[in-house]
Amino acid sequence: MNNKLLFLREFLKNPGQVSSIIPSSRFLEQRIVHWSEMRSAKTVVELGAGVGGTTQAFLNALPPDAKLLSIEIIPQFCTLLRQIEDDRLIVHCGGAQELQDTLAQHHLPAPEAVVSGIPFSKIGRDTGSSIIKAIASALVVGGRFVAYQVSDQVADLARPLLGTPARAGLELLNIPPLRLYRWEKSAA
Repeated sequence: MNNKLLFLREFLKNPGQVSSIIPSSRFLEQRIVHWSEMRSAKTVVELGAGVGGTTQAFLNALPPDAKLLSIEIIPQFCTLLRQIEDDRLIVHCGGAQELQDTLAQHHLPAPEAVVSGIPFSKIGRDTGSSIIKAIASALVVGGRFVAYQVSDQVADLARPLLGTPARAGLELLNIPPLRLYRWEKSAA
C-alpha cells in the first residue's frame, strides 16, 4: 500500500495516535533538522516516526557516526521503518513513556536531541505529562527537545519540567500548518 494511503488509513483508524492526514512536508522536515541541530548530534530520538519521511530526512542530516532511535507505537509503521536500510537507524515499536528503558535496551547514551510529532493535543494529559517527563529525564544537559504540533498543548505540558520554549514558530508550508517548539535542557 502507498505510504500516504497507509498514513491516512491509520489517521482515520487511530486519530489519537496519528497527528495528520498526510506525512510531514520537506519544509517542515528541514526546519526540524535545523532547530534540533541534528547535523552535529551523535544520538537523536524520534518519537512518532510515522511512515519514515521525517526519519529519512533525519538520516540524511545526521553525521555518519550518529544513531537515530525511532520510536513508533503503530506496528504497521514500524514494519515500514524497518525497511529503511541504514545502520544508524534503530526502530523500536513501543511507547514513548519508556524512553529511558528503550535507550538502555539499545545501549544508547543520553540523546542530544529528541524530536516529537506525537499529537499531544489528542492524547490524555497524564500520558502527555508522562512522555514529557521521560524526555526531560533522558536528554543530556544542553540537549534539545523539538516538537511539531497542531496545538499548543505540548507547551503547557512541558512548562513545569522544561520551562518556556527557547523558540517557537509556525510552519505554514505543511498540511496542516504546524507549530514548532524548541526547549533546551538546563543543568538545574
